[in-house]
Amino acid sequence: MSITRREFSRQSALTGAGIALTGAVGALATAPGALAAEDVRHDNGNGGDGKGHGHGKELGYGPLIDDPKGILALPAGFSYRVITHSGVTKLETGEPTPSNHDGTAAFEGARGVTLLVNNHELSGTRAGWKYPVPLTEGLVYDPVAAGGCTVVETRRDGRTAEWVGIAGTSTNCAGGSTAWGTWLTCEETEDKAGKNGLLKDHGYVFEVDPYDKRANRDPRPVKAFGRYAHEAVVIDPKLGHAYLTEDASGPNGLLYRWVPPHGFRHGRGKLRTLADDAGVLQATKCFDKKGAFVDDLSRATEIGTVYGVDWVDVPDRDAKTVSVRKQFTEGQVTRARKLEGMWWGDGGAYIVSSFARGESPVAHDGQVWFYDPKRRTLTLKVLLGVNADPAKDGAYDGPDNITVSPYGGIVISEDGEGVQHLFGATDSGRTYPIARNDLNGGTEDDPSYSEMTGVTFSPDGKTLFASIQSPGILLAITGPWKRQPDKR
Repeated sequence: MSITRREFSRQSALTGAGIALTGAVGALATAPGALAAEDVRHDNGNGGDGKGHGHGKELGYGPLIDDPKGILALPAGFSYRVITHSGVTKLETGEPTPSNHDGTAAFEGARGVTLLVNNHELSGTRAGWKYPVPLTEGLVYDPVAAGGCTVVETRRDGRTAEWVGIAGTSTNCAGGSTAWGTWLTCEETEDKAGKNGLLKDHGYVFEVDPYDKRANRDPRPVKAFGRYAHEAVVIDPKLGHAYLTEDASGPNGLLYRWVPPHGFRHGRGKLRTLADDAGVLQATKCFDKKGAFVDDLSRATEIGTVYGVDWVDVPDRDAKTVSVRKQFTEGQVTRARKLEGMWWGDGGAYIVSSFARGESPVAHDGQVWFYDPKRRTLTLKVLLGVNADPAKDGAYDGPDNITVSPYGGIVISEDGEGVQHLFGATDSGRTYPIARNDLNGGTEDDPSYSEMTGVTFSPDGKTLFASIQSPGILLAITGPWKRQPDKR
């Protein structure tokens, strides 16, 4: 049974900080200058050097080695393979792979096949992009929109195939996989018909089935999940609740929960049957251990901070005249800057707030929260202090896409300033590099590195997939994966 606001305040008063230490909370701090608990401050919040210095056990896989091909730096013993490359590889139908790779999930196919659903974050109309998602007959929502998803089939022998899962959507950023084996792709936009040249309203979630091309015909948005700048979504496999992030500002975005209507059961094709107003869409309202309202998640300045969560109904989920996040007055809901990736694991949802600046009460360079649906609490597990020198390798900032690792802890793709990484973090707060984007899109004197996206493990845990968003390169990383030490 979820605790109520009054119960949360009473328990907090009785136990002090103890309530923040129960369960699998874990303290994670992942950048120089990170605001962290006392037990992680001795290494300046950067989790050690990856070589076990001062920790007794070796963490991570060692230093990253520059890639002679200038694509991806990896530790010794690791290698990568290019799966798709925008404008270079081809779809089954002959068109070039679309650009701007983003959120991705991996699904187990037959006889060792892995199926990947790969978002392409292309905004506005097709005319603005060299490699939009092809308009495959029967799979198009809005014929002028550039975005969508492709499905990529990878085999053990290295052979690949790629085809369109959905086309005619806009700004497909992140999303989430479901327990029944589908992908929910999210439009990070609020553009309505007639804006930016689009013919239909956008800002929805769509379901893509990697196994059945026929199931993707005649795309229909899941309007019950609301229309706003969607980033990611996860679904509680037990309760059926959907949790959704919003990457928006002016004011900052919200964390949402969708509660299904009575009697509804999830499964393949079931989301298509929902009425536009089915269930209840709600936004978070958080309070601290004293029962005081928390207006913005950036207020948390200590790892292990726990907030109780209430849920407030959304008045107009389709945002017919006013954006959903603007329908609430001050004091009604809790906001956060750049709510980004999510991943379901450990009985709850890991939720990223990428950074906070002038539109937030407190500046930071990234948070990861864990929502426990049983306790109805949000716990701060990662807090990155403002990175003073993003161009210098070794620091992490701007977490975005996230996945739970089969080897313990989490793996995060970086969308910050300067150098861009994939990095891991253990439950005890130690971090380590996994990869670095070496593809310089600028010049030697003024380098520029695209964000890393779409981090996800293969079903057997042997391959880590991730992308360099621009120009759009999907990579398969293999090597001597191992379980990371969990203690300092």
